[in-house]
Amino acid sequence: MHSILSMSAALLAATGLLAGSVRAGEAAQPLAPGYQELPFKLPEPGSYELPALGQAADGRVLDSTGRDLNLHQLYGDKLVLLSFIYSACGDVNGCPLATAVFHKLQKRLLQQPDIARQLRLVTLSFNPGHDTPEVMAQYGKSFGEGLEWRFLTTRSEADIQPILAAYGQTAQKDYDAQGHFTGTFSHILRVYLIDRDRRIRNIYTVSFLHPDTLFNDVRTLLLERPKTTTVLRPPAAGALGPGDVKAGYESGDYQTRSAALTERQGKRADLGSYIKHPPLGLPKVPVPPDNPITPAKLELGRKLFYDRRLSLNNTFSCAMCHIPEQGFASNEQAMAVGIEGRSVRRNAPTLYNTAYLQRLFHDGREDSLEQQVWGPLLARNEMGAPSVGYVVGKLKGLADYAGLFERAFNKRGPSMETLGMAIAAYERALDSADSPFDRWRYGQQAGALGSAAQRGFALFTGKAGCSACHTVGEKYALFTDQGLHNTGIGYRAAMGPAATAPIQVAPGVAVNIDPAALASVSEPRPNDLGRYEITQNPADRWQYRTPSLRNIALTAPYMHDGSLATLKAVVEFYNQGGVPNENLDPLIKPLNLDAGERADLVGFLNALTGSNVRDLVLDAFAAPVGDPR
Repeated sequence: MHSILSMSAALLAATGLLAGSVRAGEAAQPLAPGYQELPFKLPEPGSYELPALGQAADGRVLDSTGRDLNLHQLYGDKLVLLSFIYSACGDVNGCPLATAVFHKLQKRLLQQPDIARQLRLVTLSFNPGHDTPEVMAQYGKSFGEGLEWRFLTTRSEADIQPILAAYGQTAQKDYDAQGHFTGTFSHILRVYLIDRDRRIRNIYTVSFLHPDTLFNDVRTLLLERPKTTTVLRPPAAGALGPGDVKAGYESGDYQTRSAALTERQGKRADLGSYIKHPPLGLPKVPVPPDNPITPAKLELGRKLFYDRRLSLNNTFSCAMCHIPEQGFASNEQAMAVGIEGRSVRRNAPTLYNTAYLQRLFHDGREDSLEQQVWGPLLARNEMGAPSVGYVVGKLKGLADYAGLFERAFNKRGPSMETLGMAIAAYERALDSADSPFDRWRYGQQAGALGSAAQRGFALFTGKAGCSACHTVGEKYALFTDQGLHNTGIGYRAAMGPAATAPIQVAPGVAVNIDPAALASVSEPRPNDLGRYEITQNPADRWQYRTPSLRNIALTAPYMHDGSLATLKAVVEFYNQGGVPNENLDPLIKPLNLDAGERADLVGFLNALTGSNVRDLVLDAFAAPVGDPR
């Protein structure tokens, strides 16, 4: 509490409310420009550009409720202003300046709700030894509502130091003559403006930090024209990012930051615990009585899932379409690609929470994980195995599988049945919830969900009607009705006219290719009638399974064909009422949501990311992958 009062006193002194105490000093400290009126007129928003200054780094932090999260979970859906402070700072031109400027900006944006809902303020302490989540929560109470403002800390100095280093933020402890920490830091104040692509677009120091400047720059970024090409980017980075980082590929000054697989460090997780004790927001995991979960079975299934030798030519594993760090889906491909670059006509669906699905594949043709696995194993354009016997025979000849099946299945060796049961056991453990939404709705944590996301949930279950298909229960939420629906996406792909589309051919270079010219040098896109192909019932044309929305922010692109690149595009698609056709589901109709409501709905969807995603991904990184040669 003392440190909070120190910060408050510094703020009051800076604004002149403690003028008497300032006069009592030897000399009044000159105040930074951020406390005063700007002496010059700012240019019109959008009349200038803010160049990208590199990617904003990720890092492990704690919010003011003590919940673990990554910084990148707070980037992407909104613009972000990030400041580093410590609560005991008494220098009016240091940490209190950043907080005072943010507070002034907050008050200004109360009159600009359309802009306010597109901006997030993040204040991160670099003194975790003192600034616990409780201290940061108390500190945050000093500021009003109306704009999302997150107050963060870390578990330890070991967690904050790499973040400070990545942002070029210095913060050195001050020591007295006896070598004791004084409780103060020598640091250079910096505030970072981060765009929705997680790029730093401006860095403000004491001389340039001003609420008018921040407001102007935020408006300038919001007025930026959208890119002419859609580049599918992974929603995570850092330890959970892809090896081949393509962020910024649409820019001519793109530089690769790809990392070798050997640079990724994994950490084993207790997978069985997610089945025995599902995360908050999920019901009991349904486990078939003839395939009980055991540690040996989980270990074997995990090994099989990442082993490329299960494919025809030893180059392709299950994890190459269901990429752990990309939501156990594939962010970089609208539709999957199998061995030898063979085209697959549908998007790779996420494997998170597949244990709860009653229908599998986009057309719902399977109802069991044990059986489902053989579809991609035997598909010519996926893993390409010519027969069940081919796969089983190969496994019997691999020395590193000796005894593993027998240990997991009571002396039974590799077979069509035991292989399916083993991989199904691993997939059944990929349960992820305990999201901000779950902690708010099922954990009764009032502050776990931001106000915009709460408005989005009210729309989700009310005016927008999303919960009619993506169901939410009183005790848990699967976000799927387990049904199949025609939204018009399949109809448009099959019956709509071919359109000219930009194709990215090199960094910063996109060309528009005439559909006829493209067709002359490429394989014709196969037709896709959805559920009709299973039932042969004309009423089932272009019906596809309702996916769960859990971890939806991690699994772009969306729809069965990956045709919608962002959550914003998905919400806009449903807002317009899908694509009319004779079999359009009667639940699909125009929603008449305004821009603010659509943004709130996206904010809610972004709040469905489970707290154990990182653990499941790091567990995947620790899995054996067979002989890489």
